[in-house]
Amino acid sequence: MNQIKVGNSMMPSVGLGLWKIDNNQVPDLIVKALEAGYRHLDSAADYGNEIAVGKGIADALSIGLCTREDLWVTSKLWNTFHRPQHVRAACERTLSDLGLDYLDLYLIHFPISLKYVDFAERYPPEWFFDPAAANPKMEIDPVPLQDTWHAMEELVDAGLVKEIGVCNYNSGLLHDLQAYARIKPAMLQIESHPQLTQEGLIRLALSYGMAVTAFSPLASLSYVSLGMAGEEDSLLGSDLIRAAAERASKSPAQVLLRWGLQRGTAIIPKTSSSDRLQENLDLFDFELTQEEMSAISALNQNRRYNDPAVFCEAAFNTFYPIYD
Repeated sequence: MNQIKVGNSMMPSVGLGLWKIDNNQVPDLIVKALEAGYRHLDSAADYGNEIAVGKGIADALSIGLCTREDLWVTSKLWNTFHRPQHVRAACERTLSDLGLDYLDLYLIHFPISLKYVDFAERYPPEWFFDPAAANPKMEIDPVPLQDTWHAMEELVDAGLVKEIGVCNYNSGLLHDLQAYARIKPAMLQIESHPQLTQEGLIRLALSYGMAVTAFSPLASLSYVSLGMAGEEDSLLGSDLIRAAAERASKSPAQVLLRWGLQRGTAIIPKTSSSDRLQENLDLFDFELTQEEMSAISALNQNRRYNDPAVFCEAAFNTFYPIYD
C-alpha cells in the first residue's frame, strides 16, 4: 500500500519525519530524500526548521526532482496559536517559511492551548510562556478546541490547506470533534509502534473515515537522545523482530516499519542518514505473515514515550496530562 486516502486526496504512506533534524542538515537531506523517492514530508512550526525545509523543497524543485503537485507536505498548528484570530496567521507563517502556496495537510499539533506569543517576540514559541522568568512554566489559555477547529476549517475555505486533522487526540476528543466539525477531520496523527499499538483508537478513527499516521514508528529510538528512553528500550534487538527480519531478508527496522504499514497506518520515520533514507522506504517488496503481525502486536505494553503528563512536568514545570 504505497498510498492511503486522506479526505479527498491520496497521501504516500511513508513520509520523512523532520522532528529533531538540525537546520544545517535539512536542505540537503530533503533533496536526497526526494532523489530516493520520498514524496511525503512531515513538518511542524515547533520543529524550528521550516525555513530550512523550504530551502530543501525549493532546491529539489529547481533541479526538477519533482513538481509541487507531486509532493505531500504536512505541517502543524502550534499550541500558542489556538485562538481563532491567530490560526490563519500561524498557517501563513508556516507557508512563508516553507515557500509554499498551500499545505496538503494541516494538523492541530496537541490538544493543549497555551497563551499567545507574538512572532516578533519568539518563533517558534515552544512551551514556556516566558523562558527568562525566575520559575518559567507553561501558561494555559483555555480555548475551546471547537473554536480552534472552526478556524482550521476557514483555512480550507481560503485555499491555504487542502486537508485538516489532529494530532495526539484521544477517543473522547475524536467523538466530540465529529459532533461539531463542519469539515470532517481527514487525519489522526498519533504515537504508535509495537509497544503502543493503540488498536482501539485507530479502529475508532478509521470508523470515522479518518486516516491514521503513526509517528515514532520505531518506538524508543527518537527519545534516547532526549533522556526519555534508554538503549534497553529498543525493539531492534528483540528475538521476535530479528527472526522476522532474517526470514524476510530485511533489517529489524524495516520489519517494525512494515508492521505499521500492514496494519493500515501511514508512517513517518525520521533519519538524517542517506543509507537509512532508502532503507526506510524499501518496504513494499515483502510482507509479514499473519503470525508475525500478531506476535509483534502482542509486544504491546501501552508504553508511551511522548507523554505530556511526563515531559511537561519534567521539562516545563507544568503537570498537564492529556491521556488517561
